[in-house]
Amino acid sequence: MQDEEILGKAYDSRLMKRLLKYLRPYKWQVAVALGAIVLKAGADILGPYLTKIAIDRYLVKAPGQHSAFDRFLSSDPLVGIAQVAALFIGCLVISFFLEFLQTYFMQWTGQKVMFDLRSQIFRHLQRMHIGFYDKNPVGRLVTRVTSDVDALNEMFTSGVVSIFEDIFVLAGILAIMLNMNWKLALITFAVLPLIGVATKIFRDKVRDSYRRIRVAIARINAYLQEHVSGMVVLQLFNREQRAFDKFSEVNATHMDAFKDAIMAHAVYYPIVEILSSIAIACVIWFGGNDVIRKTASLGILVAFMQYAQRFFRPIQDLSEKYNILQSAMASSERVFKLLDTPVEITSPAVTKTPEGPGRIRFEHVWFAYRNIPIEKANGGPAHSPSSLLPTSLTGGDARLPQPGDPDWVLRDVSFTIEPGETVAIVGHTGAGKTTIISLLMRFYDVQKGAITIDGVDAKDMDVAELRRRFGVVLQDPFLFTGTVEGNIRLGTEWIEDEDVEKAAEDVNLADFIRTLPGGFKEAVHERGSTLSTGQKQLISFARALAHDPSILILDEATSSVDTETEFRVRDALSRMVEGRTSLVIAHRLSTVQRADKIIVMHKGQVREMGTHQQLLAQRGIYYKLYQLQYKDQEMAAAGPQVTASADD
Repeated sequence: MQDEEILGKAYDSRLMKRLLKYLRPYKWQVAVALGAIVLKAGADILGPYLTKIAIDRYLVKAPGQHSAFDRFLSSDPLVGIAQVAALFIGCLVISFFLEFLQTYFMQWTGQKVMFDLRSQIFRHLQRMHIGFYDKNPVGRLVTRVTSDVDALNEMFTSGVVSIFEDIFVLAGILAIMLNMNWKLALITFAVLPLIGVATKIFRDKVRDSYRRIRVAIARINAYLQEHVSGMVVLQLFNREQRAFDKFSEVNATHMDAFKDAIMAHAVYYPIVEILSSIAIACVIWFGGNDVIRKTASLGILVAFMQYAQRFFRPIQDLSEKYNILQSAMASSERVFKLLDTPVEITSPAVTKTPEGPGRIRFEHVWFAYRNIPIEKANGGPAHSPSSLLPTSLTGGDARLPQPGDPDWVLRDVSFTIEPGETVAIVGHTGAGKTTIISLLMRFYDVQKGAITIDGVDAKDMDVAELRRRFGVVLQDPFLFTGTVEGNIRLGTEWIEDEDVEKAAEDVNLADFIRTLPGGFKEAVHERGSTLSTGQKQLISFARALAHDPSILILDEATSSVDTETEFRVRDALSRMVEGRTSLVIAHRLSTVQRADKIIVMHKGQVREMGTHQQLLAQRGIYYKLYQLQYKDQEMAAAGPQVTASADD
């Protein structure tokens, strides 16, 4: 939430330059809008001046009063007043047309900029490695794409445009008033210091309120996301009232902050109205005396009253636009901070493509999710900021990390997976099994060692090409909103309808799909809420199979299904692994007994490797895991008997 609390400066030239770059593709639309703003400001200023002409030239003739329109106006009062009225109406029509152009083009441009910015943010988020999402809550990232971009859109469409318009109007009124009667102009401007003080107080109050509102909204979003997702747990443990009370507190904070903002507006605008009325009263008093003494004309007095009213409106707007600008600067800083976050997992400039059957090797791989300081990795003290970088980024390798160093998830892991081989990885929770999969697909990069496919380092391959080789079924299946067919195909164009149906047949899912009202076109709601866990898992199996991967990865793929579904899946697995290199991670040893090779992980290290029977005969870690899962069986017999029972 700390990012949400920072407002920063109302104007930052560095940020504004970056923001203006998004306007470059639409520069002619912006130019039309800015031109319309300038012309509209002129048309708005002209109205009171025409009133002065009508009064001084035709209604109450004032000697010595001349205007730039005298040569175009008739000397006949009725005709002249009609001409002035026509000019006034013309100004209104032109002002309407110019405001239409300004509003249309700036709103159009704002939507285009929002589209471009959101597309850029989403594309950047897609390229970020998985470790980035371990440290950044989803709610905060969603806020960057939604609320922060909305704040920038408001600045482009309302803030900047209104500021330019207000400045032009103020400058024009100031020039005309000083030219018409500088004494009355100074009388009108006498209340400006008081308005300035009121504006400063208002701005500070509203700034604090807006900051609190934004923090409260961020907390409401985060709280809602967490507790709606965990609604089952809330209801299971009867925590609805407690959650409601906590939400009410957060909601009340937002309401109180908004009430403070409302109070600031409710006080500020009447104060400005009172001060502007005082200024107009002074103009009437002093200007009226001048009219009586014949030192000023009635037209000038009436025009001054109108100009005074128009003069204070932009001042009110500017105070409000200040907050919009400040909020936009804070939002832009957060957005650019996200966009400037480097993409750590990238394809090299020159990529290599493995040529071979697909042999996978882990060669002395060391990995930690948190960066290991150099003094830990290399055995020496850190003397520079780079000491907080992983060794893969600094090149420091005075000594290999030792098994006793903290934070390492994998420690000197080496093994080979031959083409077409089915390899299972087992071990206790936290042993590093899933980490091996993440490294293989380059969701993370290793700090030490290498992962190669047919002798080519995974870091030297194109990331998309690398991941295209894998078909993955995760422990928690994730389905997108759409259809059953769409969740199997996932937008891959070369997968035909026949391929989707064949994949469903191969995983024993097709019969179930055909019982659905829509068949393969049956709608799937968010996260597959209308399907059982087993059904979602089978769909994810079909998804992996439909993409025809050369390497199949099953990460605890059967842990969340019932026994009957597991038997169906196990039957499907025998067909899925044919002709493919397969890597299976499982807690249930019953699912890995037929593997060509079983790798036993313990505390981030490869402790045992062999077939099911070989590992049982060793009576090591795998044997103990097997005992724990089949403790109801008689395991005290000799090795051959254990093997026989396992074969059963």
